[in-house]
Amino acid sequence: VQLVESGGGLVQAGGSLRLSCAASGISFSIYPMGWYRQAPGKQRELVAYISTGGSTDYADSVKGRFTISRDNAKNTLYLQMNSLKPEDTAVYYCNAGRNPGYFSWGQGTQVTVSS
Repeated sequence: VQLVESGGGLVQAGGSLRLSCAASGISFSIYPMGWYRQAPGKQRELVAYISTGGSTDYADSVKGRFTISRDNAKNTLYLQMNSLKPEDTAVYYCNAGRNPGYFSWGQGTQVTVSS
């Protein structure tokens, strides 16, 4: 199993980024998936969830700003992040939805939002 996150970077507050997570070695379509983030000194948290059927759920802190989606044909998970805030600064990871660590963690992708 390999999860490879990409798309992070440095952006000003109010900007946007689109993260991608390429999955290999798993039957991607049969798993709920999620985007997690970990800020310095804080625990890893689930910020967005998508079921196998496409239903989504979000942490209150990102609701209305982030959109999770999946392309099962490409074995890829996405996170569109708009109206970014400095408090969104973290390393972002993908993994099984609401079951963090079910798959081995990837290297993550750093998102830094400047004020």
